[in-house]
Amino acid sequence: MNVRTLTAVAAFLVFGSMACDPSKPELDKTKTELATVTGERDKLKSDLEAANAKVTQLTAQNAELQAKAAAAAAPAAAAAEPEEKGAKKPAAKKPAKASKEEIKKVEQKANTGAGHF
Repeated sequence: MNVRTLTAVAAFLVFGSMACDPSKPELDKTKTELATVTGERDKLKSDLEAANAKVTQLTAQNAELQAKAAAAAAPAAAAAEPEEKGAKKPAAKKPAKASKEEIKKVEQKANTGAGHF
């Protein structure tokens, strides 16, 4: 290689590295922000996982309580059905109270006639 070429390449590397220096503080600031945002993201992920676990637990507990409520309601409903059916049946008709005069007339008719001794 030529000495001129070698000097040109060395000068390019020196000036190129010096040009990166002004952006280094910005790069460090960006790296710091990235670390902060990554930490916040990880915290939010763990919060989300905890919330999802709690939702799953509460869903299971809700299903269990609904099953218990349905089991408790079934015997109560079965016990209530005969009472309701019994209440819906028409009451047996009671004979109407006959007045004394009507009873005497019926007795007189029964006492008269053939075959009566």
